[in-house]
Amino acid sequence: MSGDRIAWLQLSHCVLPLATPVSDAKVLTGRQKPMTEIALLFCEIESAQGQRGLGFSYAKRAGGPGQYAHAQEIAPVLLGEDPSDIARLWDQLCWAGASVGRSGLATQAIGAFDVALWDLKARRAGLSLAKLLGARRDSVRCYNTSGGFLHTPLDQLLVNAAASRERGIGGIKLKVGQPDGALDLQRVAAVRRHLGDAMPLMVDANQQWDRPTAQRMCRALEPLQLVWIEEPLDAYDHAGHAALAAAFDTPIATGEMLTSAGEHAELVRHGAADILMPDAPRVGGITPFLQVVALAEHAGLQLAPHFAMELHVHLAAACAREPWVEHFEWLEPLFEERIAIDQGRMQVPTRPGLGLTLSDQARAWTRASASFGARP
Repeated sequence: MSGDRIAWLQLSHCVLPLATPVSDAKVLTGRQKPMTEIALLFCEIESAQGQRGLGFSYAKRAGGPGQYAHAQEIAPVLLGEDPSDIARLWDQLCWAGASVGRSGLATQAIGAFDVALWDLKARRAGLSLAKLLGARRDSVRCYNTSGGFLHTPLDQLLVNAAASRERGIGGIKLKVGQPDGALDLQRVAAVRRHLGDAMPLMVDANQQWDRPTAQRMCRALEPLQLVWIEEPLDAYDHAGHAALAAAFDTPIATGEMLTSAGEHAELVRHGAADILMPDAPRVGGITPFLQVVALAEHAGLQLAPHFAMELHVHLAAACAREPWVEHFEWLEPLFEERIAIDQGRMQVPTRPGLGLTLSDQARAWTRASASFGARP
């Protein structure tokens, strides 16, 4: 909208407590402690003509205060700018903090601004974000992860998997990568028997295997007809992932830990994945996420964006090859709205923008906030 300008923005550091401490392979192998909370960085933007946008980024275990601090330093560069110029503003935010790099925490902080600007643009157009981007479908296939963590006993794992299927979720992902690989195989095989051969099933090792272990485990898992094996190796071991992708029929998926489009380009260049798993907040928002989508489409790769279903459901709807969207109910208390799920598919919201409104609970969990400019 010609002549409009960013007049005001507010940043909020919000900490969401998890009802149950969560453990994956990084905990069982001693690298991390159980996860007890998620830190959210919210950005609310308002233009001089009264257009509004909401965006967010997040951090697990550590980094939330750092994202919030970095966002406060770079936020003033947006004041007075045309909110339509999203790509230019992304570069401006990046260069405002260039001394700390163009990936990692720096771009994760930018992600909250970028998502808010795209939300504003879609709301101004009266379109959902998916429609603004050029939606190809009104629903996307989805799978659940939150019920399959390693802290969950096997009997409860079976209950959780069946409950997800009854809820209408289309696939189940299980965490693997614990010190005793035999236990991993036992759990995955039990869920496969419980759900039957037709249910899409995935596993995620969270980077915990070395190359020989990954070779053995991928070979042992091959008969179970998995949709993919996720992060069998360190996220930056491109050569190792490429070797696995070449050796096995089961697709190799990775990319969630990468924090820029450039890092994903290296993943593609090495042939290190059959399925890319970009995370829009982690790579710096929707603008760089779309660059990853273009990389994947050019290389003929599938996508399965990581976490943040409230955002990724829109982005997945606009991809040429239909992605899988990861279902996590963890962030639901932060928003007034809910995403409908039916017959294995997540319905794309039709409300303008992301279709999200911060809840009173999100405000209650907010530990710090900072405003810039003046509300019109």
